[in-house]
Amino acid sequence: MGLHGVKAVFFDLDNTLVDTAAAGRRAIEEPPRALQVISALQSKHHYGEGAARAICDKVQAKLLKECHDPAKMCITDLRISHWEEAIQETIGGEANRDLAAECYYLWKTTRLQHLTLAEDTRGMLTELRKAVRLLLLTNGDRQTQREKIEACACQPYFDAIVVGGEQKEEKPAPSIFHYCCDLLGVQPAECVMVGDSLDTDIQGGLNAGLKATVWLNKTMTTPVDTSPVPHYIISSILDLPAVLQKMEHKVNAKLGTDHMASSNE
Repeated sequence: MGLHGVKAVFFDLDNTLVDTAAAGRRAIEEPPRALQVISALQSKHHYGEGAARAICDKVQAKLLKECHDPAKMCITDLRISHWEEAIQETIGGEANRDLAAECYYLWKTTRLQHLTLAEDTRGMLTELRKAVRLLLLTNGDRQTQREKIEACACQPYFDAIVVGGEQKEEKPAPSIFHYCCDLLGVQPAECVMVGDSLDTDIQGGLNAGLKATVWLNKTMTTPVDTSPVPHYIISSILDLPAVLQKMEHKVNAKLGTDHMASSNE
């Protein structure tokens, strides 16, 4: 079984299929207490709660602005540096690389534990895969993304997985989308891209000439700059099957119109 015109769906990973942002916050703030970075800074290293929270807030801000060049530095060293800088900016004094490394590994371990592919999302992917081929397309450092993929155990739901950090170019470059098409043996005009980023997922899908782009906008707030313009907008990944059905109806309606036109000629 398949959908008319759609042979493959590409999914983004972070904050599309799994809530990476929430997992990062929970790694800092939530139980189990033995794995809390804030708790560890307080109980083991005797920092006040205010200082511990300030350090974590600074790291979160650095992660949001992070620019990683794997040719210059591995992701582990870069992120330990985030913690090292945040500690020094908050507390002052000498840089403490050992403490920074301890905080980083604590945060990373806990974040991975919180990364899950929700049961209803698993069900949706299983059903979709009966009709079309599915591919996971994620930007980012090879090691980091592969660890996330392993942690949320999403491999069985996809026909292929492509990590931007393993390719010459990442989203939104057309080349990585065309590589995905070649992997699955499909044409760009037969593929749909689903993701939460207008800049990488939607712009990339448009750049590559895909059949459609679907923007996951969980807040359903309209950005000031609405460029690029996605073909469809959903507030939950679980709304995707309805969008694909809508696309199917449009194709069927066009086929019916074309058939009537040719019959009348």
